[in-house]
Amino acid sequence: MKRKNATVCGNVLMGLGLVTMIGGVGYSILNQLPNLGLPQFFAHGAIMCIFIGALLWLTGARIGGREGVADRYYWVRHYDARCRKGHKHS
Repeated sequence: MKRKNATVCGNVLMGLGLVTMIGGVGYSILNQLPNLGLPQFFAHGAIMCIFIGALLWLTGARIGGREGVADRYYWVRHYDARCRKGHKHS
């Protein structure tokens, strides 16, 4: 897969995962309101949608090349041995 196609495919999967997770959380919250009368059966599916969305997100990040942690994050920059100055990789 070409780099541009991989990036687009990864972004689409990440977006789809985000929408799926937000939809699952939203339905789970709305299901708690008694005056809406939403079926309880779909509440279990909504919780499962959160996990499916997370898997889609991670798959998209892997395909799009965004699975690495950037060096700009404070914890990585200050406490990770790979990012400290004077440390030689073995």
